[in-house]
Amino acid sequence: MATTDRQATTLALAHALSAAERGLAVIPLARTKLPALRSPHRHAPAREPVTCHGECGRFGHGVHDASTDPARIRALFAAAPWATGYGIACGLPPHHLIGIDLDRRPGEPETGSSTALRELALRHLFTIPPTVVVLTPGGGRHLWLTGPPGHVVPNSAGRLAPGIDVRGAGGYLVGPGSRTRHGTYTTAPGTSHLPPAPCPPALLRLLLPPPVRRTGGGGSGSGEPVAGGRGLVQFVLAAQEGQRNTRLFWAACRAYENGIGPALLTPLLQAARTTGLTDREARATIASAARMTGHHT
Repeated sequence: MATTDRQATTLALAHALSAAERGLAVIPLARTKLPALRSPHRHAPAREPVTCHGECGRFGHGVHDASTDPARIRALFAAAPWATGYGIACGLPPHHLIGIDLDRRPGEPETGSSTALRELALRHLFTIPPTVVVLTPGGGRHLWLTGPPGHVVPNSAGRLAPGIDVRGAGGYLVGPGSRTRHGTYTTAPGTSHLPPAPCPPALLRLLLPPPVRRTGGGGSGSGEPVAGGRGLVQFVLAAQEGQRNTRLFWAACRAYENGIGPALLTPLLQAARTTGLTDREARATIASAARMTGHHT
């Protein structure tokens, strides 16, 4: 068994290095499909928020560890000899990868999510161009698309349509060649040589919540949303379980892009806590959005 695991790790590393050559940043994954390295801050007191995403220099920050540097990738896998797969970070240059996950739910026909995507395409007048397609052990498919710089596509589950999940900024896709508890991810025949195709503009509009109009306005520490930010706060407040971090991240990105990030910090924190996030989680998510948009908190 140990020999098999070592072989799986060696293969995963080889696939990860190959992906990195194509400009795709990668991290090692365990058989659970989760990042193989645990956070070095997991024992920090809950009362002391940790917003580190790798600045400490240690491994274990999930997708924030992702790299295209062969030496760093080998170091990541050396630190996780149990890894049997690799994840590909979405939203990073040069590809700004977007993953469309056509899932196959238990008891549903294999074509359910594919049919839903076709119906969306007919309704909104777009077609999916030839692109990389990865087959999952459960019978699903991952479509790889690229987004334009300056657009942050959030992760979502079922928002686009039932059975369709989206992997965007802060998320990752399980790379082809990865071995998991349920089987191996493989590239669909005839697609391995293709580059990720640009996301059709009509589909991209569906993936992005409505833009926020930039307005002036100072803001205060009172917690009252500044002008132009009330919609972002309401967007966070409307989050259901499983969407809270994603909505907060997207709202914070929009706030910083529109020049109201610092002024909207307190209202966004209050909204996030209302949805059930801890102060520590909310601050870490907002700090990540600030870095993603080239700002500092």
